[in-house]
Amino acid sequence: MGQFLLLLILGLSGAGLASSVRIVNQGNSALVERVGSFKKRLDPGLNVIVPGLDRIVFQDTLRLKVLDIAPQSCITADNVSITVDAVVYWQIIDMERAYYKVQNLEFAMVNLVQTQIRGEIGKLQLDQTFTARSQISDILLEELDTATDPWGVKVTRVEIRDITPSKAVQDSMELQMSAERRKRASILTSEGDREAAVNSARGNADAQVLAAEAKKQAVILDAEAQQQSVLLRAEADRQSRLLRAQAIAESMQLLSTTLEADAQAYAALQFLLAQNYLDMGTAIGQSESSKVLFLDPRSVLGTIEGMKEVLDQTRS
Repeated sequence: MGQFLLLLILGLSGAGLASSVRIVNQGNSALVERVGSFKKRLDPGLNVIVPGLDRIVFQDTLRLKVLDIAPQSCITADNVSITVDAVVYWQIIDMERAYYKVQNLEFAMVNLVQTQIRGEIGKLQLDQTFTARSQISDILLEELDTATDPWGVKVTRVEIRDITPSKAVQDSMELQMSAERRKRASILTSEGDREAAVNSARGNADAQVLAAEAKKQAVILDAEAQQQSVLLRAEADRQSRLLRAQAIAESMQLLSTTLEADAQAYAALQFLLAQNYLDMGTAIGQSESSKVLFLDPRSVLGTIEGMKEVLDQTRS
């Protein structure tokens, strides 16, 4: 009987000891209440609580979580019905506020996100909702982070995944896009024709300019060639005249030299004749026989004048 009581006591002690030990995994946290009031928070690792008095009332992860927002109907500023869904990345940073400040945290988060999405979509026209998706996400992120801060929650990212208009709106948009594409095709075709016409006209103008420039260059080259020909002919004529002038000058100089030599020879001849004439008179006068010598006074004067000229030329 005593052994049974001992075993019973040991069993109850072991069960109480086991119930007082709590292990919290890494990345999680838990809240403990004692007799209905908050006592402490259990961090990752081995924790001890008082059995029967302490009770774990809330346990959740502190890691980043993803909240999927189901598609919901929204009305744009131009009264068009569209369906929008989103995804929200959020994290509990204060376990106590997340449990005690709001009841059913995820349900409150979903409703808050849906309300914010409808409010932002209602401010935009239909066309703006497709082009301002990133701006909508940024606005939702700022507003949700501010709204959930009292709950101990940090919203890190909000993404609008799909924006789907109703079937009637899609059909209207298809017709509009088809008309817009036809309009753009017509515009592109007309612009292509215009560019082709402009390029053709520009090509013709460039060709005419090049032809005119070629003709101009040909005329210039022809004029330059004629000018060079005239200059060459003038230079040739000048050289020819110069050579003829030099030839004439040399001929005149040669003729002058010849005439001068002939004049000197003629004067010398006159001198010799005069000297012989005088010698002849002397010889006749010295002979023993009586002779009469008749002299022409004009010839004597001419002879003396010729001798004088020869002497003058000899001095010069």
